[in-house]
Amino acid sequence: MSKLLDRFLSYVQFDTQSNPGFDTVPSTSKQFELAKFLRAELETLGLSDITLDDNCYLMARLPSNTDQPVTPIGFVAHMDTAFDYSGENVKPQIIKNYDGKDIALGTTLTLSPAEFPELDTCLGKTLITTDGTTLLGADNKAGIAEILTAIEYLMAHPEIKHGDICIGFTPDEEIGRGANHFDVEQFGAEFAYTIDGGPVGELQFENFNAAQAQITVHGKSVHPGHSKNKMVNAMLIAAEFIETMPKDETPATTDDYQGFFHLNNMDSSISETFMHWLIRDFDKDHQERRKTFIENRVEAFNEKYGAGTLTLEIKDNYRNMRERVEPRQEIITLAQKAMEASDVKPLIKPIRGGTDGARLSFKGLPCPNVFTGGYNFHGPYEFIALEDMEKAVEVIVNIARLAAG
Repeated sequence: MSKLLDRFLSYVQFDTQSNPGFDTVPSTSKQFELAKFLRAELETLGLSDITLDDNCYLMARLPSNTDQPVTPIGFVAHMDTAFDYSGENVKPQIIKNYDGKDIALGTTLTLSPAEFPELDTCLGKTLITTDGTTLLGADNKAGIAEILTAIEYLMAHPEIKHGDICIGFTPDEEIGRGANHFDVEQFGAEFAYTIDGGPVGELQFENFNAAQAQITVHGKSVHPGHSKNKMVNAMLIAAEFIETMPKDETPATTDDYQGFFHLNNMDSSISETFMHWLIRDFDKDHQERRKTFIENRVEAFNEKYGAGTLTLEIKDNYRNMRERVEPRQEIITLAQKAMEASDVKPLIKPIRGGTDGARLSFKGLPCPNVFTGGYNFHGPYEFIALEDMEKAVEVIVNIARLAAG
């Protein structure tokens, strides 16, 4: 566990936030710093076929240690962190033998069981939290640490037989581009698991169908002292548009298999206001209806304020991987058995978000998602328990062992 902790703490020191505002791959060059660090670690471990390409995709392979034919399997994690909150100068707090009380995150924030009841499952464990000024980066540096710790354990225990184990670390997952340049053929696995889930036991092979809508409101800026019947305030029209969207179909009002519309960010001025909406639904037909709803709203506003006042661009991001993974039930069963062998109860639930595994599944690499042990990703309330990370390591080892059995 000390080695697992050391790995994780070293990885979160790298600021690897991706940026949707840049079209380069990776979107931020600083992701290469962690990739190079990890490449050196893979070399020290003695893995085979280590490659780091120009787009920041890092791959390696632990060769089979059995003469029996075993299907090559893979484990994937992403190196970038979310752009929702700062990932620079992360200062983790270590709370040993958590006693169930409130945890101060620096001087302004508090991590409280009253607000985050999942803390009650962590009594007696070693917690790793933020200091309240950054996110932690457990999404997904915990996954990287868990994969490499499992690989090192397998190498130290050759009595555990396994086939080829393929490792892939990707950039830009948080902005939906993590699979863009992932070479499935080079990777070499028949199927894989992203180690990118949340609480212990999570096993996911369903995710949202995802699209984004970029709406631009075109206004007319005129001096406010002489603007009667002339000014068109794009911000006010945008506010009116927001008010017409369903109030009970937002991330804050939905759960389980319910979809939503999410106003993700805005850039506002009188003359031009940009709204970026996320459109999410598990059902393919429902997702199409959501996209049509947005289109109809824009058309209605153009009828009210004049043609071209609002412009719309809708782009599909990823699809629900269920249709590609569910037919390969043995992949799901293998992960379930590995969890049970680790005294972990499998919790099969949909991902209310996206994962590299979704797009990889449609590229021919079926790829369910397995827990890391983390909570409250993408913000200052993020935390993870070391013991839960260790369980993820056990599950990875057991997947490799059972796949060869």
